[in-house]
Amino acid sequence: MKKFSIGYRTLKTAVGAALAIAIAHFFDLQFYTSAAILTILCIQPTKRKSVHAVYTRFVASLLGMLLAWLAFELISYHPIMLGIMFIIFLPLLVSFHVTAGFVSSAVIVLHIYSAGHFSWTLLQNEIYLMLIGYGVGLAVNMYMPDIQPKLDAYRLQIEAYYQKIFSEIAQYLRNGESLWDGHELIAAAEVINKAKAIAFQDVENHLTRKSNSYYVYFDMREQQLEIIERILPKITALPVIVQQAEVVAVFMEDLSEHVHSGNTASHFIEKLDRVKVKFAEMPLPTDHQTFLAMAALYQCIEEMEQYLAIKQSFAGLHK
Repeated sequence: MKKFSIGYRTLKTAVGAALAIAIAHFFDLQFYTSAAILTILCIQPTKRKSVHAVYTRFVASLLGMLLAWLAFELISYHPIMLGIMFIIFLPLLVSFHVTAGFVSSAVIVLHIYSAGHFSWTLLQNEIYLMLIGYGVGLAVNMYMPDIQPKLDAYRLQIEAYYQKIFSEIAQYLRNGESLWDGHELIAAAEVINKAKAIAFQDVENHLTRKSNSYYVYFDMREQQLEIIERILPKITALPVIVQQAEVVAVFMEDLSEHVHSGNTASHFIEKLDRVKVKFAEMPLPTDHQTFLAMAALYQCIEEMEQYLAIKQSFAGLHK
């Protein structure tokens, strides 16, 4: 069995439902328990989704009441008429782009059907139920837990994985072998996906914000990971360990010690330029295998140049 736990969304749903019923009962509204249903339907994972949920449900409910009046009062309160009304109602909601509000509007429509008549008192009752239900749902959903500690934890995890990867690359370039199983590559990809999802959720929890510096950061790391994945086969396929490998190993080792969210890319781009100069000063290959090894290492340098260029374009984290 999974570990029993209660999330903040569950708590908000419970508190919101109880509060909606209490308010509706206090005002002695008919069908007052339905206020809880309307509230529950508005509890969403993010603030933006909650606002959109209230909008779609409110518009759908108004359309439902209008159609219910036309169908029931002008024709009849009959189950067949209810079914015909829903057949017309659903395409209407689609055309107004408020399909998500069907269930909540159906609750209002069924109240009218159950009452067997349409009056000003009933109309007021349903509007008050909507205001209480949707209002409470929106109010309780304005609280969202602080996710920055989780984002920071993911950031540190990813940076630790990158440090390990670069350190292992440097070791392989020096020794020509390694016992490393490469699991940090898979783990880094998984953490990046989780982190991007949470960072996007943070954007959705700010009604005016359109971007999140953490999301940009994790997206940048994802692009860098693609480059690392292209480099590794070149490194592990070196036919021989040449003199130039030590130069690249020193650079990789230095880079592994400075993986963080700050922007020091310009500094390492300069170091990479010096690596290129050292390459040019070293002896030319004397056989085919040496040539292949040097070419692969130079390709790695060019890939690392792109890796650093991606980091250089990153403005930094705005916490």
